[in-house]
Amino acid sequence: MKRKHVAVNAAGYRIGEGHHRAKLSDEDVLTILELRDEGLSYAAIAAKWDDGVTLSKSTVRDICQGRIRAQLADSYVPLAKRASG
Repeated sequence: MKRKHVAVNAAGYRIGEGHHRAKLSDEDVLTILELRDEGLSYAAIAAKWDDGVTLSKSTVRDICQGRIRAQLADSYVPLAKRASG
């Protein structure tokens, strides 16, 4: 059985779609950045999103300006099994 790995930063914290509070996949973030490069406004990008996640134009702005989801993975670690009990 293959174990899932998650991206972590230099401090060892989960980042990107592996973070427990992430609502967007890493692929979604790349798509947002590509749409912005094509000249779409933050509001237009947010309005295009229709996959069950509400995306505000301020979230799109923060992604595009590197305020959130801007870290690169330092390494990948196996996802730890949760203790049952």
